[in-house]
Amino acid sequence: MNGRAALVTGGSRGIGAATALRLAREGADVALTYVNGKEAAEEVVRRIEALGRRGLALRADSADAHEAAGAVEQAAEAFGRLDVLVNNVGLGVLGPLEGFSLAEIDHALAVNVRGVLLASQAAAARLSDGGRIVTVGTCMAKRVPGPGGTVYATTKAALIGLTKALARELGGRGITANIVHPGPIDTDMNPADGPYASGQTASVALERFGTADEVASMVAYLAGPEATYITGAEFAVDGGHAA
Repeated sequence: MNGRAALVTGGSRGIGAATALRLAREGADVALTYVNGKEAAEEVVRRIEALGRRGLALRADSADAHEAAGAVEQAAEAFGRLDVLVNNVGLGVLGPLEGFSLAEIDHALAVNVRGVLLASQAAAARLSDGGRIVTVGTCMAKRVPGPGGTVYATTKAALIGLTKALARELGGRGITANIVHPGPIDTDMNPADGPYASGQTASVALERFGTADEVASMVAYLAGPEATYITGAEFAVDGGHAA
């Protein structure tokens, strides 16, 4: 991916940080967005630069329509081009359906759906021909193992339709759009030794949490030169959650 430029939304930690670093190791210059984790984002940028690539941290709240699209414009301007958009930002909103207020539902939809759509719209205008859009979904978009996931699964399932539509809309330019569905992944938001870990581990065939690097490897493959004929597709990195 030498000479290519990427933007990873929500790239200050977890899957986003692992993806940003993996793309940099593959040779790309990488911008990433964050909301609250400025120091963590700057640390990821330092690690990108230590790999000999250009890095950029952009504060952008995907719940804000202007900021969701504006981050794409800023990244493209800073690097002089944009070849890859990784839609990784998202809220993990879980709980009983009756407990969600309208404001909470609207916020989840704004971040998990509208922000991704607006970033993809902005990227469509800036991506080079042959570019890539990779979206991070969830295993719960395909199989919800228990109660409490209605709002989250709804927002993430919408991204499947978005991905397939983008593949059709942008295919004439050689731009691909795919979605990756992680299963239980060991991150600070969902640690493998956390209070809800045992139930999640029991739900996967491999009987363990995955790592952020395991998800990042699939994202990097789809963003790279060997995936030119893959578009509109879903990829489970879930340890057999959907088996």
